[in-house]
Order: sequence, then C-alpha cells, then structure tokens
Amino acid sequence: TDAAAPAPAAAAASKWNLLTFDTEEDVAVSLAKYTAELSGKFAAERGAFTVVLSGGTLIETLRKLAEPPYLETVQWSKWHVFWVDERVVPKDHVDSNYKLAVDGLLSKVPIPTDQVYAINDTLSAEGAAADYETVLKQLVKSGVLAMSTATGFPRFDLMLLGMGPDGHLASLFPGHPLLNENQKWVTHIMDSPKPPPQRITFTFPVIKSSAYVAMVVTGPGEASAVKKVLSDDKTLPLLPTEMAILQDGEFTWFTDKPAVSMLQNK
Repeated sequence: TDAAAPAPAAAAASKWNLLTFDTEEDVAVSLAKYTAELSGKFAAERGAFTVVLSGGTLIETLRKLAEPPYLETVQWSKWHVFWVDERVVPKDHVDSNYKLAVDGLLSKVPIPTDQVYAINDTLSAEGAAADYETVLKQLVKSGVLAMSTATGFPRFDLMLLGMGPDGHLASLFPGHPLLNENQKWVTHIMDSPKPPPQRITFTFPVIKSSAYVAMVVTGPGEASAVKKVLSDDKTLPLLPTEMAILQDGEFTWFTDKPAVSMLQNK
C-alpha cells in the first residue's frame, strides 16, 4: 500500500542533516571531531579510510585535525586521500587543490605519501581524468576502496566538500552537460565557468555512492545558494548541490550562522 511511503516532507528532511554553529571556529572544532570519529570507525572496520577533499575554504576549516588531540590519536597510516576535483595545473601552481591541501593540512599530518593520490599533472585534462579513474579501479581491486553494491560505483568512506555561491560542487556546474554523466567515475571539463577552465572531477554517481558526505559552508558568500538548496523551494532547474542525494549514505551540512542567514526557521 501507499501507507508505507514517507510523506514528501519527511523524505526531504531525512536526506540531509543540517548542523549550524555560531562561528566558523565552532564548525572547525566539530568537523575535526566528526572526521576523527569516522577515521576510527573505518580504520577498525575496513583497515583503511578513504577521504575525498575539495578546494576552497574547506582545507582551512580542517585545520584542527593537525592539532592535539587528533594529531596524535588519529590513525593517519590508514588514510587514503583523494580529490573530488582538481585543476589541470602543475602541483606547485597557486590554483592546485593538491597544493592547497598539502600546504594547509597534509604536510602537517603523517599520512604515507604513497596514500595521497594527486592527479598526474603531466597529462592533458582528458588524460588526467582517465588516469585518475584507473588509479581508483586499482584501489578497488586491492580492497582499499570499497564498492557500492547498490550502484556499482566506488563508495568512498568520507567526502569533505564545499559549495560555490552558484550552488556548484566538485566541478559540476549549474546547467553544464557533465551533470548528466552517469558512466564514468572521473571526467574532465574544458570550459569551467570558474577559472581555471580545465579540470577533472568525480561524477555524480560516485559522489552519490559515498558512505558519508560533509558539506562544509561557512561565511555569507554562499547564503543565497544555501537558501535555495535547503529550503522547500524546489524550483527548477535544481542546483548541482540539490542533486547530490546519496543512494545509501549520510549527508551532513556543517554551517555557521552567516551561511544560513537567509534560511527561514533556522
């Protein structure tokens, strides 16, 4: 019968957990605790913890992980680090998400360097995307990276993501044809509306197959997009972040007061 189907409002409420803190500092404290707890869980269950990073302000918000107690207590040797998207630039370039993460976090914690998977910056965008997908497939074969039985795509333990003022996540931009890519794990973009134009990005099926996603949005810059994504206003077209409904995972928003300032009933 239809009675078993949840009401639309209940379904909408269950897809995302919204955490709002007074300040960005409070978000950083909570995000470190959350990440460390998941690290412990997956290190115990799987013997590996696959973590996906994005660019932007996220790395700064992860800064507490490089401090006590986490610096000493997290099993860094179990971490395997990936990027949800990357700019096709040399690794030492100011636009590189790899460089951002190394400078802000990875150089401060003892993750084995061969467990940090940067793109091959000597290849074209198309070549780098194909190469990155090959790396992921090898890690599935070796048991480091889990697979989703529900979707047939890789199931990352935790994705730490941000959102742009236009509602984009990864390098999946509003109205872009790549929003419809449903075969590849990693694809490339030559015409990013936000420079630099050439990038690689995980596709929606991979993002949606995650076990856990933390969407970290602080400050007022994305308040308008936060309102559109988290309110009941489902005007089409949906923003990319509105489309990131996990198949079988837990999606938590880590926000501060300015980020949700335009939401009603917050």
